[in-house]
Amino acid sequence: MKQPLWKRLLSYLFEWHIESAPSETNPHLYVSLKNGRYQLCTANAVYSFEDLYTNFLWAFEQASLDRLPGKEVLVLGLGLGSIPFILEKKFHKKYHYTAVELDEAVIYLAERYGLDGLTSPISTICADAYAFMLQNEEQFSLVCMDIFLDDVVPRPFESPEFLDALKNALAPGGLLLYNRLADNPRDRRKTQLFLERHFLPTFPEGGYLDVGGNWILVNEKRALKKSSRGKKEGQA
Repeated sequence: MKQPLWKRLLSYLFEWHIESAPSETNPHLYVSLKNGRYQLCTANAVYSFEDLYTNFLWAFEQASLDRLPGKEVLVLGLGLGSIPFILEKKFHKKYHYTAVELDEAVIYLAERYGLDGLTSPISTICADAYAFMLQNEEQFSLVCMDIFLDDVVPRPFESPEFLDALKNALAPGGLLLYNRLADNPRDRRKTQLFLERHFLPTFPEGGYLDVGGNWILVNEKRALKKSSRGKKEGQA
């Protein structure tokens, strides 16, 4: 849904509230216009922010996207569709997306304020991503794990069963990008422990990208380009 030019220009000065859509899953869910972009927020987290969703923007800059074995992309956690938006608008990629999202309100807002501006084919599935992954038999060239409830990754998505399902969903040579909070010492320590104790045992060649406030965990460090924008990459 387009907004008048004057409102987009004024959004660089202050944030415009556009629409609220509270749900049982996300009691404080709303879309606002900020810096000329639609932003999807909860009480404590930003779920989506078009091309300013820098966690994945910077991760894609450092990923060797041209080496992906195909065009099938799995997005776990839809937001307003920032991941396909960035890949299509900023990197000019025409992938085929499967997006899994639990909250019908998020899907409604995504269709209204994000997906309508894209030409890439997107299949949206309203489902629990944990159950979906444990039943999934398809493989994807790129898997983006971006599931939060407010500012917390639910425990099932840290489990060995889920990580194994992610591994099985990757085509040979495929890339996994797993978004984690690292905004403060407590979050960084929790993410570091998850990386060491759970992620690397499943993905021994993995590591992480420090994208400023978040870490993006990757299944294979060799799938990344040399670090850019001063962001760090590393392994436990």
